[in-house]
Amino acid sequence: MPQEDSGPLAGQGWGYTGIFATQNGGGFLTEQFPDAYKVIWDFTGQKATSRHVPGVSFTGIVHPGLMGTAPSADLLATWNRREQALIDTDPDRVPPLALPPLPQDAVLGSLQGADLERAAAEAARTAPPRENGGNQDIKNFTKGSRVFYPVFVDGAKLSMGDLHFSQGDGEITFCGAIEMGGFIDLHVDLIKGGMQTYGVSENAIFIPGNVDPRYERWLAFSGTSVTLDGEQRYLDSHLSYQRACLHAIDYLTTFGYTPEQAYMILGAAPIEGRLSGVVDIPNSCSTVYVPTGIFDFDVEPSASGPTRIDPGQGVPRSSF
Repeated sequence: MPQEDSGPLAGQGWGYTGIFATQNGGGFLTEQFPDAYKVIWDFTGQKATSRHVPGVSFTGIVHPGLMGTAPSADLLATWNRREQALIDTDPDRVPPLALPPLPQDAVLGSLQGADLERAAAEAARTAPPRENGGNQDIKNFTKGSRVFYPVFVDGAKLSMGDLHFSQGDGEITFCGAIEMGGFIDLHVDLIKGGMQTYGVSENAIFIPGNVDPRYERWLAFSGTSVTLDGEQRYLDSHLSYQRACLHAIDYLTTFGYTPEQAYMILGAAPIEGRLSGVVDIPNSCSTVYVPTGIFDFDVEPSASGPTRIDPGQGVPRSSF
């Protein structure tokens, strides 16, 4: 994929992955990684490599992080009501528990005057996934996929964006995918009465495409719902996935990577995240599968110990 610096394909040929600072929203592991970092990835065909994370190359799974239909007025009001109630439980939390409407930064097309002010005061942020689809960040929603969205208003008002070259399950650094410029070519059909026919009153269903990379060997890390300081939680799958990710990061640092480099690998490379056990009280078990083929060296455990790599210049850090 050639680099284009201007014209309709500007931005093609490279992308970036970022760790958000805690005060700017944080990421999945914000308590362990509170600062902002950024990695640049270069694309050669379907492969991604980075000057900031040496020894790694992988095939991308290109997909839009965001796609969905418009909510009805009642559904929008429901979002704002329930999310504000969550914020009110801990209004000073950093990062916040949810993001309320932000009138001064609202992007609302051609609306002006009183209509603009009214809509800006209630317009939902597009950061999270909701009943309409939205920012679901599903890495396997790639070329050849078919998706079925519920429709809440006349015309549906389908929208999309947030294009990713690659991503690990969970997009765990928040800006965890490889963000890139690009375009989407798609076809739209309507199934009249489909929501009632198939019992889909909320949230999309989809058929993944068949262009995922084929990796044969994986190194899997597991985690349970116990905090780092030893507190037992009840079937907390969010926590167990965090612990699995932290175990993978700890492992990769033994080869010479910095923790930030290892974190970026999990966010950008096509790792598989799974809820492996959610019924055996009190511990949920989550697993993170890392394809061994993305590394230029052997990452499997052996009696000779880990190969030490040169971490290079490392990951650029940003401070406020």
